[in-house]
Order: sequence, then structure tokens, then C-alpha cells
Amino acid sequence: MTSVRLRVDELAPHINRALNSLDAASRKVSLEPALLELVRARASQLNGCAYCVDLHTRDARKAGETEQRLYALPVWRETPFFTDRERAALELTEAATRLTEGPVGDEVFDRAAAEFTEVELAELIWTITVINAWNRLGATARPWPLD
Repeated sequence: MTSVRLRVDELAPHINRALNSLDAASRKVSLEPALLELVRARASQLNGCAYCVDLHTRDARKAGETEQRLYALPVWRETPFFTDRERAALELTEAATRLTEGPVGDEVFDRAAAEFTEVELAELIWTITVINAWNRLGATARPWPLD
């Protein structure tokens, strides 16, 4: 079990409440729950947030994801297991999560825009943004124990 490093949620509860509210709002979307959990799990893998990887792979299973697809998530490009829509979401997730490598390119954005309506794309971008915020808390402060 990973030990808690700093309980940022308890030490700054007003900010924690705000992020929880943003998270709750970001879940009131039209996108498929399983797709959203794939996005959350992939961003969490990239950011090295063990708590979030554990949480979102469990949530993905509850949303109907298979073990095979969850195991293949780190190498999704090399497998036939994901739809074009899922691939576009995962590609956008990786690009938006890896901003230190450069801004999200037009090609990546255009591939996502071809698979999602404008509203869905906005919802997807908010989902990616929110999970990245949680990941940064988890990977930095480790405020939640792994069970």
C-alpha cells in the first residue's frame, strides 16, 4: 500500500470542494461512460497516478470494459481492439496530457472533431482537463491510499 504523502484535500478543503464540483459537472455529459473511463485511465497512466489508474480501471470494468482492452490501453495504437471514435479520444487525451511536448496539433484535433460533435468534443476536452488536474494531485501529493 502506498502511503499518503500530503492530505491536500483535507488541508485545503475549499479547493477540494471546488475541484469535486468541477468533476461532478464534467460527468454530466452525453459521452459513453466506458469511453470516458478509458480516457481517464489513459491520462492517469501517462501521469503516473497509481490511485487514479486503479480507480478508473475499476470504473471502466463497471462500465463494461473488458480486461483485454484495459490491458491493451497503453498500446492502443498497436491493437485492433478500439473503434475510430475511441482512437480519436485516446489520441486527443495523450496530446492534451503531454503538453510539455508541444500544443495539441491540428491533425489530432481534426481527427477528434471528425468523430465527435462540437458539444461532445467540448465535453471530452473538459473530461481530459479534469482528470489531468486529479492526476497532478495524486502523483504529487499522494493524498489517497491505495487499498
